[in-house]
Amino acid sequence: MSEADETFDFVIAANRLPVDRTEGPDGQIEWKRSPGGLVTAMDSVMRGRDGAWVGWTGEAGEAGEPFDDSGMHLHPVGLSAEEIRDYYEGFSNDTLWPIYHDVIVPATFHRRWWVAYERVNQRFAEELAKVAAQGAIVWVHDYQLQLVPALLRELRPDVRIGWFNHIPFPPVELFAQLPWRDRIIEGLTGADYLGFQREDDAWNFLRAARQLTGLKTKNDTVIVDGPSGRRVVRASGLPISVDFENLDALARSPQVQERAREIRESLGDPRVLMLGVDRLDYTKGIRHRLKAYGELLAQGDIAPPDVALIQVAVPSRERVEAYKHLKEEIEGTVGQINGDYSTVGASAVQYLHQSFDRAEMAAMYQAADVMLVTPLRDGMNLVAKEYVTCRHDERGALVLSEFTGAAQELSESYLHNPHDIQGLKRTIIRAIQDSEEEKGRRMTALRKVVREHDVQSWAARFLASLEAAPARPDDDD
Repeated sequence: MSEADETFDFVIAANRLPVDRTEGPDGQIEWKRSPGGLVTAMDSVMRGRDGAWVGWTGEAGEAGEPFDDSGMHLHPVGLSAEEIRDYYEGFSNDTLWPIYHDVIVPATFHRRWWVAYERVNQRFAEELAKVAAQGAIVWVHDYQLQLVPALLRELRPDVRIGWFNHIPFPPVELFAQLPWRDRIIEGLTGADYLGFQREDDAWNFLRAARQLTGLKTKNDTVIVDGPSGRRVVRASGLPISVDFENLDALARSPQVQERAREIRESLGDPRVLMLGVDRLDYTKGIRHRLKAYGELLAQGDIAPPDVALIQVAVPSRERVEAYKHLKEEIEGTVGQINGDYSTVGASAVQYLHQSFDRAEMAAMYQAADVMLVTPLRDGMNLVAKEYVTCRHDERGALVLSEFTGAAQELSESYLHNPHDIQGLKRTIIRAIQDSEEEKGRRMTALRKVVREHDVQSWAARFLASLEAAPARPDDDD
């Protein structure tokens, strides 16, 4: 059997493979592990499993041959430049993303984009059908692949299909705007089990299925009558988490602790170091955070070199117009704040438009006295959980938006409404001024939550729910 014909009992499907293609010093193509939250979460889940990951390489062109990396079998899916533009940048990120994030920016609808979305989802389903062994578990991830469950079920009714949404699922009033809403619900109900970050997201889906397509729902299930008979699809909230044990160990390493000290020293060892870490995305509330910070500086409540802010903005979707404007606006705001409030040798904002490896991020988390997490809407926000995990000293303060999925679990953080700039400013000052005892009490409670509900627990619960599906409808149905 050739490597391309090899099949697996456990298969993950996601828009992207967990690696990025790079060129080594000798011109050889190398694969480097991607920094994204999904990759970080699923890496520990895949560890030790004989499984495969199906996804796009991130570049235009043919799929290329399957290959192994760090003990994981990777099966590429090819996308043309036109499909990247229409399926990924267009429908996924300029149509679905705004709708699913409360229309913070207006969504764009193009029929051409939808056709590309259908075509790429069909291609993923066909590749999964090749890779999955008889009776395999197939775990499909995220909003880019919402049609895959039903398409795969048509090709391979023998496999068990789960789907997990890493972003919010919108209220029916917003979801109803999509011209292709029925097809998306049809696609999702091809799964045996649907996982969402919050129970509210699961209920949003169930309500949409009932109100927009007339499907019957009962408790947390949707009842679907199809060619192979009646099926029951369960939908529930199942918040994702981080690999607590490994990240905690990394943060405790002498190298990371030394690097944390170097970071503080490089900034003049401020009394209070604040940190923001986000993909450069309009949902993350970076503008609101900078506005609050700038006003605190203007009012004289804080000032360099006593207080400093590091803002990491990881490049994201830079060919999408809304993201280009956001980048320009944020960089302009940072420049204005630094021009108005920096002193010689002490910048008010250290702005880093790049990504960093796990060790460097762990060092930043250790160095930061206050972590600013201010999304306007976020399915979970793993940065908040990473910060808590890295604070084995049980110090530091997490300022967390109530519009993140993480806020439901991390209730001992300093919760705030990022739209309320005055309230956000008060929360930041409270996080700075509270006693070390109070901050320690909060951090101890937060670490207990993340430790007990880590990514391995999340994956085990998801797979147990998938294994138990499909439930049979009650006799009176």
